[in-house]
Amino acid sequence: MIDSLSASDIANEISMMRSVFKGTVLVVEGVTDSRLYSKFARKETVKVMIAHSKDNVRRSVTECLTRRGDGKVVGIIDKDIDALIGRKKSPPLFGTDRNDIESMMMCSKAFDDVMSEYADPEKLKAFEGRYGRLSDAVARAACPVCLLMYISYKRGMNLSFKDLDHSRFVNPHTLETDIPRMVAEVYAQSMAQMYPKQTIVDQIRNIIRSIEDPWDAVRGHDAVSILALALRSGLGSYNAKYMREGELSGALRLAYGMEYFKKTELYASSDSWCGSRGIDLWVTRRPGSPS
Repeated sequence: MIDSLSASDIANEISMMRSVFKGTVLVVEGVTDSRLYSKFARKETVKVMIAHSKDNVRRSVTECLTRRGDGKVVGIIDKDIDALIGRKKSPPLFGTDRNDIESMMMCSKAFDDVMSEYADPEKLKAFEGRYGRLSDAVARAACPVCLLMYISYKRGMNLSFKDLDHSRFVNPHTLETDIPRMVAEVYAQSMAQMYPKQTIVDQIRNIIRSIEDPWDAVRGHDAVSILALALRSGLGSYNAKYMREGELSGALRLAYGMEYFKKTELYASSDSWCGSRGIDLWVTRRPGSPS
């Protein structure tokens, strides 16, 4: 039923809401987005609505503004591979600093807060002594998956990344990704492909060499899954023995406070744009006050 919701359905729901609610409607992609942004939204004057897809956010916000004249609808979407393919967005649509909320949180001090709870201090120190900062190692391990998604998009390969098992191609002790095996795993769960695996492997490696910051090409889902794998495989303390992706994502959301969110470009741009129009959004401003 949720899958059948269209952008017009979301816009209609917002329009019907206007008889009883005159404040700001913040439209987000999914449940976890709602959980995070609801922490920072001004509850008295802002309602968070889940659109259930990135496209629904984009289209419903545009429809509310252009066709229905509703200037108090704001949308937040994941950057995903938009930066890689050159796709841009403009207010009232805003994007995450990194590919999504998970990667955005993992690039903040919330990552260190969560690791202080779940990582074994001595094992973490030994790991970082050999391989560098854990967050950097996670980014390097996750980056090839996102780049394969980018290549799939550019070449029209329609590869399937659903339920990808990262343990089949990521070494949980070194966090090194076996790129040929990763490509083979994705190919195995996708339709027959015309491009040889080695051609795609070589292209991924070439792009990696051109990227300054691996986090620019990391999907948060992959990063969280790989980190959870490392914690379960020996890097974690006793309370991380059975750590799963959902639990780790929840811990990051709990640790990610307003002091971290305020350092993002997402916060700065949305706060400035809404403030200049007297639109309430985040809890850091008095209701209805300009920026």
